[in-house]
Amino acid sequence: MGPIYSLPDLLDMLRRRALVILAIAVLGSLVSLFLAARQQHFYESSEVIQVAQPTIADDLAKSTVEGSTARRMQLIEQRLMARSSVLEIVEAFDLYSDMPDLRPSDLVTLVRENVSITGVAAVREGFADDGTIAVLTITARMPSPEQAQAVAAEFGRRTIELSVSTRIEQARETLNFFTAKETAVAKELAALDDEIASYRTEHDVAQPGALEIRQGEIATLNEALLDIDREQIQIRRAADQAMSNERPATAQRMLEEFEEQLATLTAQRDLLTRRKAEIEASLETSPEVERQLAAYDRRLQQLQSELETTRARRNEAEIGFRLETARQSERLTVLEPAALPDYPVTGGRKRTALLGAAASLLAALVIAFLLELRKPVLRSVAQMKRETGLMPVVTIPEMKSPGGKRRSGKGRRS
Repeated sequence: MGPIYSLPDLLDMLRRRALVILAIAVLGSLVSLFLAARQQHFYESSEVIQVAQPTIADDLAKSTVEGSTARRMQLIEQRLMARSSVLEIVEAFDLYSDMPDLRPSDLVTLVRENVSITGVAAVREGFADDGTIAVLTITARMPSPEQAQAVAAEFGRRTIELSVSTRIEQARETLNFFTAKETAVAKELAALDDEIASYRTEHDVAQPGALEIRQGEIATLNEALLDIDREQIQIRRAADQAMSNERPATAQRMLEEFEEQLATLTAQRDLLTRRKAEIEASLETSPEVERQLAAYDRRLQQLQSELETTRARRNEAEIGFRLETARQSERLTVLEPAALPDYPVTGGRKRTALLGAAASLLAALVIAFLLELRKPVLRSVAQMKRETGLMPVVTIPEMKSPGGKRRSGKGRRS
């Protein structure tokens, strides 16, 4: 059974509970004023950084720094929000100096909560998302406008420096890797050449360049032997003609000369034949030696191919490193520097006080209504008729004596 059914009932309740309502409203208003006076204002400042595309097309000169912009920015953000980096910024700008009881871990948590780094993805080319970021926004929320501007600018500066340093470092490591690999492959190739030369010397195998020379020498020897055979045939024919056409004494003398010539040619032929046999013997190898030489040749070709590939990649890495050091590749530029905020982003103190006073008044009314519900009493003729259906004949008001004691409607007997 509720006591409030009409506007007169409500007004009557307000009259009876005016003291409670006033006390609660005044107390709540005072608490609201106290909280509004202690309210800390916060200011926000944002620095906008643009991710500029390379000035030289990738088709002409490609950078060796791979990976999406979003992934690189995520790694940079992790380094910026590292404990040591955050404490450096806190110490440099004397942040939260009005709270000396905060531990370093609390300071790090506060900075991480009040500094945000957000990126805006670039327009897609086709249907694939390549993770490219067009704009990076760094927002700092601090108790003073100067600190908000300084912290946002500092995080922006460090973001650009980390982007440049990480890209250069990655390009340098790539260049150093391929340079070291080229040196190692070149040393391995030189060692293999020495090993092949030692193996050929040990097994008396001609070098690849000497093989053609010796084959040419054999061809020359064959031509010389053919000339000697031709001359011998001519001398023998001349001797036969001398025997048949000349006198015996003349023929005998000519035969002696022809014999000397034939002996000389025979000696030359024997010498050339032995030399040819030596060269041919040096060119002959066993099957095992041939297999080992074939294995050496395959290894040699593999190393030469690897060296050519490594040199090509080292050249590309060198070009990429020059692009990064000259800042001709993807780079970060400040599109909109952090500005000094004019107004706090938190609510005003007057608004907080008014809202607190209104809430206190509402709470006072609710408490007064609950008190009425806790002790429902029929206080008027209308309530009596509405609740019981009976019309009272007479109403006796409650009267109090000057001493504060209640008096009944009947007088005392004398």
